[in-house]
Amino acid sequence: MLLPRGHNQTRGYGQRNDRGKRAPAGENDGRVAAHSGRGKGHRALSAAAESGSGQHDQARDAEHGWPRLDAGTAHPARVYDYLLGGKDNFAADRAAAEAIIEVIPSVLVTVRANRAFLRRAVRYLARDAGIRQFLDIGTGLPAAGSTHQVAQDIAPSAKVAYVDNDPVVLSHARALLKSSPAGQCAYINADLRDAGTVMREAAATLDLAQPVAVLILATMQYIPDADQPHAITARLMDAVAPGSFLTMSDVTADMDLQSMTAAAASYNALLGPAVFTPRSRAEYTRFFDGLTLIEPGLVPLPQWRPDPGTGPAPNVPMYAAMGRKPSGNLTCASHAAAATARSRAGARNPGTAMGTVITTV
Repeated sequence: MLLPRGHNQTRGYGQRNDRGKRAPAGENDGRVAAHSGRGKGHRALSAAAESGSGQHDQARDAEHGWPRLDAGTAHPARVYDYLLGGKDNFAADRAAAEAIIEVIPSVLVTVRANRAFLRRAVRYLARDAGIRQFLDIGTGLPAAGSTHQVAQDIAPSAKVAYVDNDPVVLSHARALLKSSPAGQCAYINADLRDAGTVMREAAATLDLAQPVAVLILATMQYIPDADQPHAITARLMDAVAPGSFLTMSDVTADMDLQSMTAAAASYNALLGPAVFTPRSRAEYTRFFDGLTLIEPGLVPLPQWRPDPGTGPAPNVPMYAAMGRKPSGNLTCASHAAAATARSRAGARNPGTAMGTVITTV
């Protein structure tokens, strides 16, 4: 997926089929609208998005301490919303989405595949690995089948902390992300790059002395190399207990270098401060240094534990993987530093770090 996860409502501008043609609004392979029960504030945001006017209640932003809405610059979560036929986006978001579609018409297949990966990964974590705490970073606009819904369907007492930094996402999340009575669901206004704030706020909901599943799906691809993305994941994993998991998915240029390079150039021209950065397999493998990869390892996204009877995997330019934090004294940050040193020395293989081990749980 080229963009962070968003919601999958059936109304709005209509989505596109695999040939890049717009499908009628509501024709979206049976996905469920996630808009029932919205309040006055939500309707005001939707109206602003429909008009593209960028009008927003800045006083409310100040009251909640939310970031100021910038309707004139595309935001990945709202671009994704448009790709799925949603209405919570602005003219700048729609222009950025169209730029991607122009180069990669099959982008809708990609966003659907990533959404399906989210469900498979959370099911595995809750059912097979026994995880009861989830930290979902870069959640995007709320959707049917969100992390807390999948996890609490298996374990009603599961706790989920969502993290994002877009005011439209914040507004919807607080209204729609409702936990089961036995569990807990919280929303954190923070930037992925500020790992300290993310973990400090998460500790209000999650017990960091117990295993946590950290999910960063289609989000690290917006963190450029200059911001040290591998060090960010290392800091996050160092803050959680042994037995915790890191789950990631991101776009790669390995499978279609020409199209992905063109898409990245067009998208980045409209994206604002975020920088869309597709990475290679070797670069993605480094995110799991110090972790034990869960079978089948780092693979093209549709190949990660596909549901039985799903048929041939679609061609999706994304990698996905899950790693488990083992017991031991060496931190993930130490592994990340060692991997960086190897990379600078020209090594083409990350070596025998624990991130190359594949196991089952």
